[in-house]
Amino acid sequence: MNDILPTTGRLAGIDYGTVRIGIAITDPDRILASPYETYRRRNVDADAKYFKKFAVEENVVGFVVGLPLHLDGRVSEKAKEALEFGEWLRKETGLPAAFRDERYTSVEAGELLRGLTNKGKRKRCDQVSAHLILTAYLEQ
Repeated sequence: MNDILPTTGRLAGIDYGTVRIGIAITDPDRILASPYETYRRRNVDADAKYFKKFAVEENVVGFVVGLPLHLDGRVSEKAKEALEFGEWLRKETGLPAAFRDERYTSVEAGELLRGLTNKGKRKRCDQVSAHLILTAYLEQ
């Protein structure tokens, strides 16, 4: 299920969603993770083109995909979808993917974005969640 990611190079954090995907990225030395973008899904071909181009342009060496587990740790339906998405990313980009528990990241992202309007929160929440997922991975 979890690939071993390369020990050097940029990683991308993914907050999977069926409509939007939050993306965060590290610097090459993996000192910092930063929110990158919220990608609005289109269709399988357009999504594949986007992630291939993103991986090449940003020199990504692997992905950390958030796994939305139930509070008791059981795998949720959304977690199954995230696992399938991680497999799809591997196939489309040829890069390894690891999975990280993302429980509470959306709540924490909402707290961090508290001063923004609802529109501003929606626009940024997914990428901030991806940032939290990636930061937790780097700190483990």
